[in-house]
Amino acid sequence: MARKSNTEQRRAEIVAGLLAAIGEHGYDKATVQTIAARAGLAPGLIHYHFKNKEDILLALVRSLAAVARERYDALAASAATADDRLKAYVDARLALGDGAAPHAVAAWVVIGAEAVRQPQVRAVYQDAVAAELALLEGLLRDYLDAHGKPPGGAARLAAALVAFMEGAFQLASAAGDVMPQGYAAPMALELVRRFAAAEPDAG
Repeated sequence: MARKSNTEQRRAEIVAGLLAAIGEHGYDKATVQTIAARAGLAPGLIHYHFKNKEDILLALVRSLAAVARERYDALAASAATADDRLKAYVDARLALGDGAAPHAVAAWVVIGAEAVRQPQVRAVYQDAVAAELALLEGLLRDYLDAHGKPPGGAARLAAALVAFMEGAFQLASAAGDVMPQGYAAPMALELVRRFAAAEPDAG
């Protein structure tokens, strides 16, 4: 794999700095000085690589979406069936253990809130959600087909699962102490199984 250029490396460090700062202070209080400190860089370098804090946030949205896709790709690499690929997706998004990143989940929740307030953030956030929907719909179509069910409900089921995941992220970040430990991934798969079981067989 090619090494990152110095500019790419610095930008990645700054984005990671914002991620750390959000975890400690929230987005509004994550100042350029705080981001620089978390990145181990001088504040002037922040302004050299990014126009403003919102620009860093946009890069963070893309970075978190890419990391989530990479986690799925790694788990799906050995998946042999439609069931295995769907489980790999659900585990990549919701399972605890290796690769789980609670700080990234909390940042994603913050990003969702900023998407309500900032049109540019909303556009990038919507692109990330649209990519999730497309990937998940394809996986669900394959799953339903493998179980002899018509694929017509895959889009609605994908939307419901993305909504379930976003809600799980919110609760994990804001009410993690009262939610059952490790419930989200198995429950998401159970919802899919029950949906498929209720569907008529493909004609």
